[in-house]
Amino acid sequence: MNRYPRDLRGYGAQAPHPEWPGNAKIAVQFVLNYEEGGENCVLHGDPASEAFLSDIPGAAAWPAARHWNMESIYEYGARAGFWRLHRLFTGANIPLTIYGVATALARSPEQVAAMQQADWEIASHGLKWVEHAEMPEADERRTIHEAIRLHTEVTGAPPRGWYTGRCSMNTVRLAAQTAQFDYISDTYDDDLPYWRHIDGRDQLVIPYTLECNDMRFATSPGWITGAQFESYLRDSFDTLYQEGVAGSPRMMTVGLHCRLIGRPGKIAGLRRFIEYIQGFEGVWCPRRIDIAEHWARRHPPSSAERPSAMDRQTFVARFGSVFEHSPWIAERAHDLELGPAHDGAAGVHNALCRVFRRADHDARQAVLRAHPDLAGKLAAAGQLTAESTAEQAGAGLDLLTDDERARLQRLNTDYMAKHGFPFIIAVRDHDKASISAALERRTANDTDTEFAEACRQVERIAELRLRDMLT
Repeated sequence: MNRYPRDLRGYGAQAPHPEWPGNAKIAVQFVLNYEEGGENCVLHGDPASEAFLSDIPGAAAWPAARHWNMESIYEYGARAGFWRLHRLFTGANIPLTIYGVATALARSPEQVAAMQQADWEIASHGLKWVEHAEMPEADERRTIHEAIRLHTEVTGAPPRGWYTGRCSMNTVRLAAQTAQFDYISDTYDDDLPYWRHIDGRDQLVIPYTLECNDMRFATSPGWITGAQFESYLRDSFDTLYQEGVAGSPRMMTVGLHCRLIGRPGKIAGLRRFIEYIQGFEGVWCPRRIDIAEHWARRHPPSSAERPSAMDRQTFVARFGSVFEHSPWIAERAHDLELGPAHDGAAGVHNALCRVFRRADHDARQAVLRAHPDLAGKLAAAGQLTAESTAEQAGAGLDLLTDDERARLQRLNTDYMAKHGFPFIIAVRDHDKASISAALERRTANDTDTEFAEACRQVERIAELRLRDMLT
């Protein structure tokens, strides 16, 4: 099976209403990454010093050597930045989710105690704050399990959430395979949580953010002043809040780091943003575990069909009749590069239509000829497909008067004699009168024009049928 693994569809145009508690218009969730003491450092057995997310411009790793300035900046996050943030969020009565690197938590017992006293969630941020991208799969699996073990030992409870950050292509799957986590956050692909089916089980994913994130104080392009960070956060909040007012609430995540936003000149912008959102009604500021519990309760995983995962026999049995008496279209569509984007009506329709459109003229004409006359002899004999029977009945073609039936049959005969295929129209878009008028009008077309129109109508009929089949 030629299958594309990335999900470019998501919820599509109709995302679910999250039903946030208290009918909130937005969920604003703050994450504090606690990495200080878990970063790359030769003291930690790493081959070089850290070079990522600090206020040192153009920092580079120092192989086999300690980097005093880099270590000192990370130490600021633990010694001063954390406590400044602790005072801000406890004073604002907003709970945090901590993404805690297990080895960093183990080296910061006072900070861990303060997190727990404040009833903050402590999710896992991996064993060490290092790259997983080129880590062999077996090594990464062991690292994830060791992170869970050490986290449990240090905090007294296993983590219920996971975010690696510097992840590999295997990370989400390996984390899900532990069956440990209420949610995983190593994605940036949506404004709402969603379920992902991994190795036979449904895993909740709560996407994270790299843009409403203070890491951009240490990257280019990025923030220079706290006011720039504040302005971006306010614009993001205003947009999402208005979407919520309009009936489509979303989630906004703000990512923070002790050594970055914990600096006095930066935290001022964050403080003003918190004061700003506290002036609005309908703003819910939960921990990520609160979002996970809410989503699992209100939006549990569904067992919807996944056409892209069907074998050929199942796919053809399900969709072989969408194009009238032409199962070969479904057979060839199954060979296309299908993926999650094809797991809805629009996706399957696109795949089937691609096959139909690439077929030669004779093959497409055979599809047209497979369609029955409207209210013709097959209908009278009860020999239509179930789909055609329902469609013709929906347009009232099963309740024609004798005169109406005679006129329709006469027009059908004239049309067929001129064009060589039956008159085809998506009857669900019409009533008896407009069908009759279209038949009379289109009979006068030249055959090439009418062939193209009939093909469009076949695709429209398929679209409507698939909408019924796949919600």
